[in-house]
Amino acid sequence: MPTRTASTEVGLSREQRADHTVIALDGELDIASTPSLRERLHAALADAGPRVVVDLSGVTFCDASGLALLIDARRRIGPGGTVVLAGPRPQLLRLLRVTGLDRVFTVRSPGGAVESRRARSVAA
Repeated sequence: MPTRTASTEVGLSREQRADHTVIALDGELDIASTPSLRERLHAALADAGPRVVVDLSGVTFCDASGLALLIDARRRIGPGGTVVLAGPRPQLLRLLRVTGLDRVFTVRSPGGAVESRRARSVAA
């Protein structure tokens, strides 16, 4: 069985748009990368407003610590806010479904189709 080397650097970029903020993540969301990413994500969310799109199309791997990071981001936005997870790869989309997080977040597949039953108030 091949071993996986954990990456500690995840790319994060932030773009403010007229009615929402896009935060793009790139790399592996795992136990090695999430501690340093958490601080950068908190800073990116500090003045993001109530509508945030997290672009996951560049995320190549995600474990439980990565899911916890996404849940933490949702909590920071607050109960009146919206977090859309956009473009998760098949492995991550499957993980969101198995854990039930596809019912907590609005999820948009790479083709743009909405994968969630929740209200869809943010366009990705």
